[in-house]
Amino acid sequence: MLVTKHCSTRKIALLAIVLAAIQPLTTQSASESDRLEKLERAVEQLQKRNAELETEVRSLKQQTAAGPDSKFKTKVTHDGKTYVEKAVPEAEKPPLFVLQRGPELKLVLGGFIQVNFEDSDAFAFNGNFGESAIKDRFRLRRARVNLTGDFAEQFDFKVEGDFGQNDGTNSNRTAFSGTDIWLNWHQFPGAQIKIGQYKAPFGLDQLTPDTSLYTIERTLPTGAITPDRQIGAQLWGKPFTNIWPEQKDLLTYYAGIFNGNGKNTTVNDNNNFMYVGGLESTLFKDVFGKGSFLKLGADVLDSRDDKGTNISQSGNLLVNSDGSLSPFVLPGADERTAWSVDAWVKLGPFDLIGEYLQEHVNGRTVNGVPPGFADFTTDGYYVTAGYFLIRRSFKPWFSGRI
Repeated sequence: MLVTKHCSTRKIALLAIVLAAIQPLTTQSASESDRLEKLERAVEQLQKRNAELETEVRSLKQQTAAGPDSKFKTKVTHDGKTYVEKAVPEAEKPPLFVLQRGPELKLVLGGFIQVNFEDSDAFAFNGNFGESAIKDRFRLRRARVNLTGDFAEQFDFKVEGDFGQNDGTNSNRTAFSGTDIWLNWHQFPGAQIKIGQYKAPFGLDQLTPDTSLYTIERTLPTGAITPDRQIGAQLWGKPFTNIWPEQKDLLTYYAGIFNGNGKNTTVNDNNNFMYVGGLESTLFKDVFGKGSFLKLGADVLDSRDDKGTNISQSGNLLVNSDGSLSPFVLPGADERTAWSVDAWVKLGPFDLIGEYLQEHVNGRTVNGVPPGFADFTTDGYYVTAGYFLIRRSFKPWFSGRI
């Protein structure tokens, strides 16, 4: 019995020693865990404060770069307890840009709008007088939008359409249609190749851009005789560009072949084509002051057309019984030739422009069918004189045509 009690006492003492040793270890582990949690919370607070400081620094930089004229907006932030309002500058919107799909070197989006006010039977010469007279009106004459550009492969191009063109179904309606749609290979300035739809190289007045005309409309001879826009191809160039750069405009030549039956037409009226050629020479430039020049030109045209072809694409050729003018649609086949000569001299604020045009239209019998009209010759000329009173601000104060 004495031995048993002694063993129990020793076991109790040993258990007490073990428990005493374990208690400090448990206390030490709990203390380290608390320290780790405190460190983690401190790191989170530092990270949050660092993010706030970075935001404030960015805001200060934007305010410094924005300047006094910049626009600001109110930004509301919430930190979990309160709402804070700050005045921050508005971010600038990125500019509009077009991402080219190919190796284009340049893309330019452009256009223009021209509006006419017409009064007092402005179109009486078209036969619109009396009961059929066009009422006084504002007219959307031209509303063009275009895209031009250059390719790395020595090509330039233009795609243009007009919202102000008649759609052919109702004379009071306007519709969008193509004007210039062409591609030009210009690796050799003296021998360039142009294909597509554009103005055939005939007639100074016709080839002058719409935005550079000195009068509101082109002349009647121009509308009656020139072929306007056609679909085809041409070889053209300035031979002196490389060998005599200072006189590159001394000579420009054009030689083109076209369908001959107008623009936006997918078929040819027959198996024949219209042939157009032209020469242009600037004899002097900047000799009598900056911008002065003397330019001479000559053009020729030959075409064989079938019945139903309108040979006055941009104006009126047929004189009706009442004296009015209208487009001339061939009642039978024809063969026509036309030529023109022109001159333009510019001396300071003074311009003098003149052109003479003539066309011979001869009937042609096809498969035993007579043309149905008599041969005729039509011609016309104009002279325009202009003087600028205020340069670069107004069109010519005086402009007259004979």
